[in-house]
Amino acid sequence: MLDSPVVPATAEGDTPSPAAASANPVAAPPAGAPRRSIAVISHPDAGKSTLTEALALHARAITQAGAVHGKGNRAGVVSDWLEMEQKRGISITSAALQFEVDGVVINLLDTPGHADFSEDTYRVLTAVDAAVMLLDAAKGLEPQTLKLFAVCRRRGIPVITFVNKWDRPGREALELVDELENRIQLRATPVTWPVGDAGDLQGLLDVRHPDDVMAYRRAPGGATLAEEERLTVEQARERWPDRLDHAADSMGLLPELDMPSFLAGETTPLLFGAALTNIGVRQLLEVVTTLAPPPGPREDVRGTPRPVEAPFSGVVFKMQAGMDPNHRDHVAFLRVNSGVFRRGGVYTHAQTGRPFATKYAASVFGRERETIEEAYPGDVVGLVNATSLSVGDTLHDPDGPAVEFPPLPVFAPEHFLAARVADPGRSKQFRKGVAQLEQEGVVQVLISEARGDGQPILAAVGPLQFEVASFRMENEFRAPIRTEPLGYSVARLASDRDAELLAGVSGVELAHRTDGVRLALFRDVWRLRGLQRDRPELELAPLLADAAD
Repeated sequence: MLDSPVVPATAEGDTPSPAAASANPVAAPPAGAPRRSIAVISHPDAGKSTLTEALALHARAITQAGAVHGKGNRAGVVSDWLEMEQKRGISITSAALQFEVDGVVINLLDTPGHADFSEDTYRVLTAVDAAVMLLDAAKGLEPQTLKLFAVCRRRGIPVITFVNKWDRPGREALELVDELENRIQLRATPVTWPVGDAGDLQGLLDVRHPDDVMAYRRAPGGATLAEEERLTVEQARERWPDRLDHAADSMGLLPELDMPSFLAGETTPLLFGAALTNIGVRQLLEVVTTLAPPPGPREDVRGTPRPVEAPFSGVVFKMQAGMDPNHRDHVAFLRVNSGVFRRGGVYTHAQTGRPFATKYAASVFGRERETIEEAYPGDVVGLVNATSLSVGDTLHDPDGPAVEFPPLPVFAPEHFLAARVADPGRSKQFRKGVAQLEQEGVVQVLISEARGDGQPILAAVGPLQFEVASFRMENEFRAPIRTEPLGYSVARLASDRDAELLAGVSGVELAHRTDGVRLALFRDVWRLRGLQRDRPELELAPLLADAAD
């Protein structure tokens, strides 16, 4: 029952190998080394940031794993570096960590789990080639996990599944497997399998090493690597006679790993462990380096695939300010899609046709960064002080074929409030801060035709975005704001004809985004439907809805 196939190498000719004993974060990655670009996704509180920290620890990219709340003499996690993240204990913005493991460069993106920040998460998913879907052993598939998986499926992103918190009471392993297949039609193919029920984790079986069983001794507090003990099958059976046979029999009921079906999104490599105590994480890191696909062609706005061998091109998928507390810098996160990015190169900004100089370019590790000279497809480059760029912009080599990649999604906001500066003497800082928050995608900014630009409307997918905006306006821009909740929950695109028909109608407000698009805001969907019934000539096209809908 313990005989299982060995996990194959990926396409691209990479040789499977265990996680390296050394890694070098925030340093120039080796030229031509294989790349893997991975996002960690899950429902809130499933352990994404903790897992990201544990992966970095196992890659020797950090020497001690932090805790999400920074308790018990442990530092905070490297991916949650914003002050508000550290205070609230949740991920508010995505974070990038680049490190090398055994000759493979990993670009790992930790994402916010809360639905209020889903727009940031979905943008990150445009910049990766695979995802690690994290499941809570006690909760299984949760609402946000289902949405994120649907996005991965629609975008053709293969998913590796890691069942976390197996050191705590939870559900049966086969029950979780059945849920994956019944609810999202995803067949699990085990790579590791737990010896012992949830809350009673004794060790792990590994299909790649059928003659061995791994036992663990937890590190105090989980800040360092758990101690591993490799047992033979005979030794493991003596130690856990019933548990080992039960685990082997359960694992034997499931199909073997199949690369084509994994890459097609039909199956998922399945692993078990506990990120907080660093159990099972090494095996996950090995799977990322050996099974996750390398960067491939990306479709441009015309639907034509751009080969990775083509001249340089890349897309900005995230903007972030305040990474350096000593300087008010502004970093654009760019995913390299093709060719070789070279620092100092002057590239074409596809949206404007203007040249863009790349004097300041860095690899990123949480808040830390280091200047790089070159980057390759799959890499994430931090372009410092790139104030002329916005989320979704394309850069490309001016000497190669021009290319523009599809714009990133802008979701339909459902929450709105009017904002004004608390101190009129800080109006300049207020305008600058609001503009920067919009450029980063923290909130959408609308200028009401009735209120004017002195009282912009902040629009968001979820109300926590307003907390972030208010916190940053006060602490980063020193321009505290006063807000007035607006009783709208629906936005629609409004044509000139729509604006004429809606002028003066109660319960409706017209506003423009900074890109010139006019929106009509409605109290609720029933008010919208009533107006459409009374005025059938209204067009009112919907905005892009939730990407999983």
